[in-house]
Amino acid sequence: MINKTFYSIFQQGSRTYFYSSLFFPTHVKQDVFQFYGFVRKADNFVDSIPQDHHGFQKFKTNYYQAREGHPSGDIVIDSFVQLADKKDIDDAWVDAFLSAMEQDLTKRTYKTIHDTIAYMYGSAEVIGLMMAKIMSLPKESYSFSRYLGRAMQYINFVRDIAEDEKLGRIYFPGQEMRHQGLSTLSYEEARDNPMGFTSFIRQQIDRYYRWQEIAEKGYKYIPKRYLISVKTAADMYQWTAEQIYKNPFIIYEWKVKPLVTTILTTMVKNIIDPKKAKNYPQYPYQEKQLYKTA
Repeated sequence: MINKTFYSIFQQGSRTYFYSSLFFPTHVKQDVFQFYGFVRKADNFVDSIPQDHHGFQKFKTNYYQAREGHPSGDIVIDSFVQLADKKDIDDAWVDAFLSAMEQDLTKRTYKTIHDTIAYMYGSAEVIGLMMAKIMSLPKESYSFSRYLGRAMQYINFVRDIAEDEKLGRIYFPGQEMRHQGLSTLSYEEARDNPMGFTSFIRQQIDRYYRWQEIAEKGYKYIPKRYLISVKTAADMYQWTAEQIYKNPFIIYEWKVKPLVTTILTTMVKNIIDPKKAKNYPQYPYQEKQLYKTA
């Protein structure tokens, strides 16, 4: 039985991850819900408006005390510490995650793609690594797990541009924005430079596709029962990418998320054949150009 606290956090936090995770075997699902509760609670402190600096620092302090054997009394923290011990999750991965979350309290912009990737190691790649531990995957899967976490978060960055604008945050490389004549990603500037904005967004989605393609090479390490959930979530991120690629300005109109029926239909397809490859759109990829301008 999933604790109602974790159930509520997960259900309210992510439609895609929540419904995709329901097909995990019971013992794995319990661990995934506890894990998500921890990372979501930390993330909520830094993504709230206004940001809750004090709440995050208290959460962080309580975690480190619990890790040293002094329970915090917070079921989210204490359950995660027990999970990390049970699954042998590297403390350094959790440290990197909390450091990235803390960075969100002060850092607002990133100069190059290398700066963005360095941030995503703590905010997304270690999430993939910890999930690999929860699923007891072999070490050979770890590099692909990192790419999957990175790819998923990059689409979140694209999808959430309008939200992040309210927090004064831009995760995309400033040098690449300037190459398209953009100084911000506000709706007003995008409206005044539609060609530059459209080109910029599609370049970022092209980058996501390359990272996702690499990530999928690691699917061979994931047992079929687990792969159904993992692939369903990844497919929904591709769905999101496709909607935004068709009309980049949609991100200013609504938060692009698949309907529950879309998620469940995709899950049924993956139950039938979880190893069936997705056909990625043949968009022109401009990684070399992006790195030259970074």
